[in-house]
Amino acid sequence: MREEAAIESTIERYLDGVEAGNSRKNYRSVLTEWAAWLREEAGVTAVDAVTVMHCRRYARHLKRLVREGDLRASTANTYYAYVRAFLGFCVADELAGTNPAKSARATDELPEDHGDRDRQFWRRKQRDAILSYVDRRAKEARANGSDREIRRAFRNRALVSLLALSGVRGGEAFAAAADERRTGLRWSDVDVDANAVRVFGKSREYEYAQLPGRASAALLDYRERCEPADPSWPVFPTAHGPSLRRAVETQLGERGWTDEEIDDRCSEGPLSAVLREERVTPPSLTTNGARSVMKRLCADAGIDVRGEYLKPHGARRGLGHELYANGHAELAQSALRHASIETTHESYSDIRAAETAREVDRVLQRD
Repeated sequence: MREEAAIESTIERYLDGVEAGNSRKNYRSVLTEWAAWLREEAGVTAVDAVTVMHCRRYARHLKRLVREGDLRASTANTYYAYVRAFLGFCVADELAGTNPAKSARATDELPEDHGDRDRQFWRRKQRDAILSYVDRRAKEARANGSDREIRRAFRNRALVSLLALSGVRGGEAFAAAADERRTGLRWSDVDVDANAVRVFGKSREYEYAQLPGRASAALLDYRERCEPADPSWPVFPTAHGPSLRRAVETQLGERGWTDEEIDDRCSEGPLSAVLREERVTPPSLTTNGARSVMKRLCADAGIDVRGEYLKPHGARRGLGHELYANGHAELAQSALRHASIETTHESYSDIRAAETAREVDRVLQRD
């Protein structure tokens, strides 16, 4: 009779056999996120419960991340290959009968890898335009807006400044629905004096990202305006009413409040007041919510990116592109928190190719 094995413990067993340190770290990050996705999306926690349809849906999930600019197609295919290799190990260890990730029905959903030609990055002109727009809206709101309009404008300026200038990923600043550990940036993670923010990185370890002065000032202005009730509050809380109500019900329920008491309390005033007065921590804005904010801001600012909008991940890539193109490869590596300079070179190989072509032209012209 086949052993029923938990996915998470089997991942640890599998990683014991991965020899290279960096490879083990990469596998752990990807497989842990995949396990979290399976648990959240399908309620699957056992190895032999993983089906072809789960793998097909995971491939579709990766394709969506590519379409939204959060992953390269090549990276998505690599992530899937890690999962396929892990499930192959499970078959070899007789924890599963077949490898569902090998099925053509699943792999047909993977994104095609056409290189980085169509992958968005914020160009300097676009970055300057959106930063100027949110700056102007914040000044106008401060002069003539209501408290709510001021908070919203300051929130938008802080959000855009953080994305545009710090190099953080969307999944580090905002909550990810399929990953319970990605709950969004907290005020306790922001150190404006040290010009740094602590984020839960792609490595699934906490890292410090740089926070330039302009982004730091925008966050400080926003914090003074919104006055978070507790440092554990998210920097960018959701404004979604049902999500806020669920947070109130869950957290007050955990303190022993009855449903009737919670209903009565919520009827006494706006949810924002209940959250603050009862010290209920609101959920963070999600990555999808952040995309919606950027869509709206780009539409309002008249910024058109080939019929699309400035996507959160494009900010990070645009920052690295400008630093690298100006001869600051090591600075780009540091700002983007790449593990090695080789990763940075690979990410901006198009720039290196163009520089090489110009150098070849100069040599040939001298000859």
